Amino acid sequence: MASHWIDIVEMLLRWLHIITGIAWIGSSFYFIWLDNTLEPPEPGSDNAKKGVAGELWAVHGGGFYNPQKYAVAPASLPDNLHWFKWEAYYTWLTGTALLVVVYWLKAQVMMVDPTVAVLTTWQAVGIGAASMVGSWLIYDALCRSPLGKRDALLGGIVFVLLSALAWGLAHELGGRAAYIQVGASIGTIMAANVFFVIIPGQKKMVDAMRAGLMPDPLDGKRGKQRSVHNNYFTLPVLFIMISNHYATTYSHPYNWAILMLMAAAGVSIRHFFNRKHKGVLAWQYPAIGAALLFTVGWWTTPHLVPLPKVEGPVTFDQVRAIVGERCVTCHSPVPTFTGITQPPAGVLLNTPAAIAQNAQRLYQQVVVTRIMPLGNVTHITDYERAVVAAWIAAGAPAK
Repeated sequence: MASHWIDIVEMLLRWLHIITGIAWIGSSFYFIWLDNTLEPPEPGSDNAKKGVAGELWAVHGGGFYNPQKYAVAPASLPDNLHWFKWEAYYTWLTGTALLVVVYWLKAQVMMVDPTVAVLTTWQAVGIGAASMVGSWLIYDALCRSPLGKRDALLGGIVFVLLSALAWGLAHELGGRAAYIQVGASIGTIMAANVFFVIIPGQKKMVDAMRAGLMPDPLDGKRGKQRSVHNNYFTLPVLFIMISNHYATTYSHPYNWAILMLMAAAGVSIRHFFNRKHKGVLAWQYPAIGAALLFTVGWWTTPHLVPLPKVEGPVTFDQVRAIVGERCVTCHSPVPTFTGITQPPAGVLLNTPAAIAQNAQRLYQQVVVTRIMPLGNVTHITDYERAVVAAWIAAGAPAK
């Protein structure tokens, strides 16, 4: 009964995380598009005299809209101002809660891979938490340093540091956990940008206006810079959110490099759209993104690890015995492995029919990527992997 409610909580957290993430990313994409599409008013026009830096006309949902952006601030503020912050906060809160429920509370299964590093639960969780906090502190310090005035160089250094983070985590945690922790670190940077920089800067500007003072343009510039950074972070984070479904990436010997190639492709493609919003069709950027994605596809092409030779024909009973000992503790209707409350990916292997039905999946996960069992917690041997491979090669007979 308890495991059922844990599953319900995980499901609802995941759903809420997706909902809030869509709201946050959607507003990020919209406002970057808006900023890049605004047109300056005619010199001497009423809008120019009011301090409007740009405006546009749009039609949507049967109505006409005329958003305007001021160079600094209007002469007076309305009583009702709409703030865009809760989408960011709730996305981070739900994502962190999901991280705790799915990974931190099951660290020995979901985070620790003895073939990578032998860690205690607290060590694995501590590494994950430290990566999130440390990433924000280093990134924020860089942005506040003189380097923060050189956007291109700053972006390059941040990418290199995130690559170093991915490399470090991949040498301490299992591949899936390393990917998720990189995503959690980037997500923390994004949410902290909103909480510590963008919203406080906007509040300072509003307070100055209501006190009859001219707002400091620097607050707006800082907020804009962090908003643009968040915009470029979005596609890499979205890939990380779905990466756990694709063992070919996180199980690769150079999984950290695969992750950063995917991130670079996302940034390049995002830059194309940001440029396009300004009327510039810079096709080299999606071309770079496509080349990087092709590189990932080529580099992750499976190369089978040599396995011991299996003498004689393999029987289904042999395979069933291996699966029963190494896999069924997790892949059964009621898993008995500590920390697992439901069969991973919904795959059941507790009956002969289920084993035969998932033969190709077994081959991919047990023989090709070797990602299963996770961290080899059930100690499957190379000979047993070879038996599974031989059974598949013989057509996966169910008798």
